[in-house]
Amino acid sequence: MRYRKLGGTGLEVSEIGLGAEWLERHDTEEVRQVVAYCEEKGINILDCWMSEPNVRSNIGAAIRGRRERWIIQGHLGSTWQDGQYVRTRDLEKAKLAFADLLERLGTDYIDLGMIHFVDETAEYHRIMDGEFYAYAKELKEQGVIRHIGMSTHNPAVAKLAAESRRIEMILFSINPAFDMLPASENMEDYFKETYDEQLGGIAPERAELYKICEKNNIGITVMKGYAGGRLFSAETSPFGVALTPVQCLHYALTRPGVASVMVGYDTVGHVDEAVAYETATEEEKDYATVLSKAPAHAYYGQCTYCGHCAPCPAGIDIAMVNKLYDLAVMQPEVPAALKAHYDGLSANGKDCVGCKGCEERCPFGVAVAERMEQAADLFR
Repeated sequence: MRYRKLGGTGLEVSEIGLGAEWLERHDTEEVRQVVAYCEEKGINILDCWMSEPNVRSNIGAAIRGRRERWIIQGHLGSTWQDGQYVRTRDLEKAKLAFADLLERLGTDYIDLGMIHFVDETAEYHRIMDGEFYAYAKELKEQGVIRHIGMSTHNPAVAKLAAESRRIEMILFSINPAFDMLPASENMEDYFKETYDEQLGGIAPERAELYKICEKNNIGITVMKGYAGGRLFSAETSPFGVALTPVQCLHYALTRPGVASVMVGYDTVGHVDEAVAYETATEEEKDYATVLSKAPAHAYYGQCTYCGHCAPCPAGIDIAMVNKLYDLAVMQPEVPAALKAHYDGLSANGKDCVGCKGCEERCPFGVAVAERMEQAADLFR
C-alpha cells in the first residue's frame, strides 16, 4: 500500500480507503471481517458519515483495540431521527449525533471532523459565518477533532472551502463520468507529467478546484469514485465503454490534491478488487485509451454533467439533479442520503416549467425536461 500526505494535516493516508456506507447492509461479524481485511491490506483511513446506530456500533467493535491504526473521517450534521437519516444544521441534534458517533466507535476523538454534505453556496456561507462552524472550531480546540473538513459534491462550494483557509481538507466526488467533457482535448500540466497521451478535457471549474487544492495544500479524499458502479458497464457508462475499478481509481488518484479514494466494500473480494491497484501494471491502469476509443455516439442522450444546459429559469441545477438521478437508479432503492441531497436542493425536478431552453443548449441531445419528470417521480 502506498501512502500520501493529506494536504497540510500532517496525516499520511492510504491511497485506497474504506468508505463504510455499504457496511450498513452487514452484521457485526461481516463488518469485522471486512474491516480487518482492509487493515491487513494496509488501508488506514475510513469514512463514517452514516448515522444509522448499528453500523456505527459494528465499526466500533471492529476497530476496538486498534483505534490508533485508523484515521477516521466522522461527520458533523448527519443525524438519526425517527429511524432514518436526516442531514441537519440544528446544532443540538448535531451535537447529540456526534457524541453518539464517538461513543459507538469507542473513541474520544475523530481525526477529520467533516462538516457534512454542503452543496449550496448560500448554505456554505451560513455555516461558515454561523454557529455550526464555530462548533467545529470549538471541537478542534478541545482536541475532540484533530482537523476540520467538509464534504461536498459541488465544485463551487469546494472552491470556497479550499480558499477559506478554515477548511483543512475536502471529501469530494471524483470520477470520469462526473469530470470529463468529451469535446475537449486540453490537458493540464499535472496530467502531462503522468501520461504520454492526451485525455478528454475536464470541466474547467473542476480542473480549477483541483489546482487550488494542490496550491493551497488542501487534501482531497474521494467519494463516488466508481460513480455508483455506473462505469463498470458499457450499457450504463456515459462513454459507451466499461472501465475497471483499477482504472477508476487511477483516474481519481491522478487529480491534483487527491490523497485517498474512499471505496465501498460488501466483501473481502471487493477489497481485493480495489487494492489490486497497488500492484497493477500501467496497462491495467490505463483508462485514457479506453475512453479515447469510446464510440462517438456514446454521449448522445446521456448527461455528462457538463453544465451547458444552464441557466435554468426555474433555478434548477440540472446537472446535479441528473447526477443524483443517475446514482439513484443504480441502486435497488433510492438511498436515503441521495434523497436527502435531492430534497435539499433549492429547486429540483418538480420545479421544471418545461421550457426546454436547456435542451437547445445541450451538446448531447439530452431530453432534459423528460429527465426532470423522471427525477421528480423517482425521488417522490
